[in-house]
Formats: sequence, structure tokens, C-alpha cells
Amino acid sequence: MKSWRTTIVGVLTAITLIAQQLLALLDNDPATVFSLDLFIAGLGAMGIGIFARDNDKSSENVGVR
Repeated sequence: MKSWRTTIVGVLTAITLIAQQLLALLDNDPATVFSLDLFIAGLGAMGIGIFARDNDKSSENVGVR
């Protein structure tokens, strides 16, 4: 994990969004509604967190060039 701070923030954001939607889907309460949009946003946040690079890292430091 070369950009650990960005990865952690992205994964925590994703867990929050995805967990909320899974709970809404599985709670058997018709008043709560599963949002596919927020679920996909959680997956996107995870992807951004995993593939983004911390501000203090150069391309050479992370092996891009």
C-alpha cells in the first residue's frame, strides 16, 4: 500500500456507504429503502481511495515512471 492514508480514507468512506445500504436492504422494514446509487457511490469511493496517490508522493516514489 503506497498511499496508505488515501486508501484508508477511501475504504472507510466506502464501508460507511455500503454498510448503510446493506442494512437498509436486509432489515425487513418497508420504511427503509435500499439506494443502488449510494451503494455504487461507495464502490466508487473505495476505488478512488485505492487508486489515488497521497499528495506527498511523487510518481517516481510510487513506481509510476
